[in-house]
Amino acid sequence: MSSNTDSPQGVQAELQRLRTAIAHHDYLYHTLDSPEIPDVEYDRLFQQLEALEQAHPELVTADSPTQRVGAQPLSSFEQVTHEIPMMSLAKVFNGEDLQDFEERIRKRLDTDAAIAYSCEPKIDGVAVSLLYEQGALVRAATRGDGVTGEDITHNVRTIRDVPLRLREQADTPMPARLEVRGEIYMSRAGFESMNEEAVKSGAKTFVNPRNAAAGTLRQLDPAIAAARPLHMFCYSVGVVDGCDLPQTLSETFGLLQSWGLRVNPERAVVTGAEACLAYAAKLLERRAALDYEIDGAVIKVNRLKLQDELGFNARTPRWAMAYKFPAEEVSTVVRDVEFQVGRTGTITPVARLSPVFVGGVTVSNATLHNMAEIARLGLQIGDTVIVRRAGDVIPKIVKVMNKADDDEPETPEEEQVERRPVVMPSHCPACGSEVEAAGEVLFRCSGGLVCPAQRKEAIRHFCARAALDIEGLGDKLIEQLVDRHMVKDVADVFHLNGEELAGLERMAEKSANNLLAAIDKARSTTLPRFLFGLGIPEVGEATALALTQHFGNLEALITADQAALEAVEDVGPVVAAHIVHFFSNEDNLEVIRRLQTAGVHWRDEEVAEQSDMLDGQTFVLTGTLEVMTRDEAKARLQALGAKVAGSVSKKTTWVVAGPGAGSKLDKAVELNVPVMDEPQFLAFLQEQEGLL
Repeated sequence: MSSNTDSPQGVQAELQRLRTAIAHHDYLYHTLDSPEIPDVEYDRLFQQLEALEQAHPELVTADSPTQRVGAQPLSSFEQVTHEIPMMSLAKVFNGEDLQDFEERIRKRLDTDAAIAYSCEPKIDGVAVSLLYEQGALVRAATRGDGVTGEDITHNVRTIRDVPLRLREQADTPMPARLEVRGEIYMSRAGFESMNEEAVKSGAKTFVNPRNAAAGTLRQLDPAIAAARPLHMFCYSVGVVDGCDLPQTLSETFGLLQSWGLRVNPERAVVTGAEACLAYAAKLLERRAALDYEIDGAVIKVNRLKLQDELGFNARTPRWAMAYKFPAEEVSTVVRDVEFQVGRTGTITPVARLSPVFVGGVTVSNATLHNMAEIARLGLQIGDTVIVRRAGDVIPKIVKVMNKADDDEPETPEEEQVERRPVVMPSHCPACGSEVEAAGEVLFRCSGGLVCPAQRKEAIRHFCARAALDIEGLGDKLIEQLVDRHMVKDVADVFHLNGEELAGLERMAEKSANNLLAAIDKARSTTLPRFLFGLGIPEVGEATALALTQHFGNLEALITADQAALEAVEDVGPVVAAHIVHFFSNEDNLEVIRRLQTAGVHWRDEEVAEQSDMLDGQTFVLTGTLEVMTRDEAKARLQALGAKVAGSVSKKTTWVVAGPGAGSKLDKAVELNVPVMDEPQFLAFLQEQEGLL
């Protein structure tokens, strides 16, 4: 039931109710990760507030939830002087240094008592300071040089988990002034999504989440920051007026959270340097699973009174230390780019790097995906690059370094490598076959039957059920045959003998005889199955059947040129080019001749003329056909002039439904579209084809 908004008092009361409710749900969602209403209900509250503020613009306040993206773009950044300097942390890299850190603390405090520490992840983001006055956010600034930073209030106000107004607490007075310090970061998932969208639109991509967060906070237009997935964790306080803090940092974190500020859920209180080291080790194990970047653990004396006693060095506090993890991003030199051939023939560039320690391991190779990625990076051999490895992720080159680049990892000792462009080889590095383009960005080896890199996949495909259907010749057996050099190509399968097979793992005499019988049976096949089994790129069962019906025999297909192939139904320029490349390879033709010599044979088909018998009729195939595949059914329908569609509509003539038919069958019944099962469909095909 809405409040009365007929009077000024009623409007004010309703505005306050809506703002309080939205702030409450923001706290539950962003700070506690425990929402109590669905998104649609939250959106309804927000829309009510927007509508009321639009009707009464004079009542809009700076801390209203609607004002997160209300500021105009700035012309420049203003400088901010920190009342209390934002110091950096000293660093340690091993347990021995951490023990030394604790010994210095005990010595300065003149105590042998156990020291309690507050531990938390060291977020790899941008350090900032938030200033609240009477509970309202009035300023946000970067750390800068620790003494002077930049005013970024217009951007920080857009971050949804930064409260514009602190939550009132009955048992703790709201500070007159409160400076909160923390780290603004970009989530891993948000970063990946943002970069994917940038690639699609041709915009600049960011190197890593930290650079993305820093670049976003330095935008003059707050609308840009509002569109990017920024978040913040608080890690300490600076200026505090009008409120007494608890005795420990861990309790202070609890107070900050009660005021609506986010603190890291991975924090913990432990006692002694050994426990700190154990915390850091456990955090390192979880590093890859976190949705934000960390580069270490922050270890601070937990009692605030002891922090005051320990004081500061010239640039760092004596009571805090950063335990650094192995870097996930370093720079190195690209010594060369080599090309690897995958199991399906796709050729992938791989960078050979000057060895560098990154993410806890020494890395000397990095994937480059394809030539389009090389072009996007502007990469040449001899370039200094930034290499990234997060967790178990394969090392990746994320940027080519410019001499003018700032804020990048330090470059290792320069290695003199002649700078030259990366060029895709014209012939396969594994077998010497010609390399062909496979779409806009991929390249593939044309020697599908003879390329050693494709050997296992080529044999597996050739023996599959939809091809020569050699029962018993599965993946594990193929692995053994290839690894023991018993089979080099598909033709060798037909020269296997019982004695060789019986010596293989898990292959007794009976199993060997069964396999030999299956191989012998497979010598008699059909031309569509044989063509499909050759593994020509883009030639599936339906295309193999269409090629057979069009050309009738293998010899005619082998000698067909690009134009003749494009005349076949469903064969376009790309598929035609793959077929020409495949049959232009003399090694592929030699394997085919050896297969025929080994007794693999089929009956030539009469060349099928394209019929218009079913012209104007549209069929939809659904469920599992048991006598033929859906691709074969599609090819036979198309040969009769029918159109085969993927969805049912009022224009559908027939739906062919096999076992397991679902929503398409339901749609056909709903629209009164005629339905036939597979036996009826086979009889229908025979009748139509008999009339040709």
